[in-house]
Amino acid sequence: MFQKVHIRLASLCTGITAFILFVMSCGYLYISEQGLKNNSFTSFQNDMNTLVSNLELQTIITHEWLTSVEDNGKYLINVIDNGVPFLYNERNTPEQKELFQTAWNYYERHFEISSVLQGLNTYHLEYRFSSAGKPGSDYYACVVTSERTGGTFQVIILCSMEPLLLQIRTQRILFFSLALLAFIALALFSWYFTKQILKPLEENQKRQNQFIASASHELRTPLAVILSCASASTRASEEERIHFLDSIQAEGLRMSGLIDDMLLLTKADNYRWTICKEPAELDTLLLDLFETFEATAREKSIRLLIRLPEEAVPPVSCDPKRIRQVLTILLHNAISYTPRAGTIQLSLSYDGKNTRLTVSDNGIGIPDEEKERIFERFYRSDQSRSEKGHFGLGLCIASEIVHAHHGQILVTDTPEGGSTFTVVL
Repeated sequence: MFQKVHIRLASLCTGITAFILFVMSCGYLYISEQGLKNNSFTSFQNDMNTLVSNLELQTIITHEWLTSVEDNGKYLINVIDNGVPFLYNERNTPEQKELFQTAWNYYERHFEISSVLQGLNTYHLEYRFSSAGKPGSDYYACVVTSERTGGTFQVIILCSMEPLLLQIRTQRILFFSLALLAFIALALFSWYFTKQILKPLEENQKRQNQFIASASHELRTPLAVILSCASASTRASEEERIHFLDSIQAEGLRMSGLIDDMLLLTKADNYRWTICKEPAELDTLLLDLFETFEATAREKSIRLLIRLPEEAVPPVSCDPKRIRQVLTILLHNAISYTPRAGTIQLSLSYDGKNTRLTVSDNGIGIPDEEKERIFERFYRSDQSRSEKGHFGLGLCIASEIVHAHHGQILVTDTPEGGSTFTVVL
């Protein structure tokens, strides 16, 4: 499922961004090309203004001057004096002569010289035309008309737009090549980015499936015992029936505790966990817990010690009931996994900024490879799987409570062997 979502999300992200990039790129390319065309035509007009100014100063039009005007093939020139073509025009090829005729026909069809211009000795007009069906068919043209004492002198000057069009084509190729590279980079980034977005969801889905599978497994055992005892009690004697009812009650209480723990974690997942903070005396809290668990530890021949700082620890803003729940979980685990004649120590310390609550034991300890997993739901080390009443949710609940207080819960090895859990607030 996540693979399909990943593909669709990456495609959607790439498609939308690529479409926006394409539209903006085409708009920029259009503006850039229009700027190039306008600048090219303006440059041609400036050159023609200079040429016409020089033409007005020429009393005699020579072949040398016309050759210099052509600027090594940049321009093509056709000269007509009183309707008679100059001998210089014979240098033009038949294709060029046809091109001049096309430019002149375009000029006569599309332009009409105003009376204002006709009142001048020399006037000129620049325009763009196309000789369709031929390579390099786009040209700039300038028609110069000069009224002289000897009659009318006309010059047609053509400039190929091929360099400009080549520049535009090169720009388009470069631009779309960069756009293609950007699209590929965008697709790769979208694929990676959406994968990173979906990774927490995928992991959460896996954890949820594991949670459901583990919860079903944990509930199946007491439920099987309850059904078995209920079935057996129908055929049992009165004394046996009482024993079966005690078993049913015990397993029912186990199921109730498991369901309560799961509901507690569900509230944490939905951010509906209520934390009522108030100033709390943690040294008093530790003393109460010590008195509560001392008898339980004594029954297992375990020494329960407490160490408090000599100086008073300032009150900590926390939910004392929740912190007590955390320490209760840690003490239950310590008593369960510490052998007889072992030692468990409660301690409190304050460094001027953080308060540390520590529960250490010299029990079986936790392997290093399992330290990062013990706070996962339903995770239990191999040594504790046979312990009845432990579902692997206690440390997970403790971790959620501490994190809800914006604190830390850490586990390290006790120097004498065993485990040390530290809650930092």
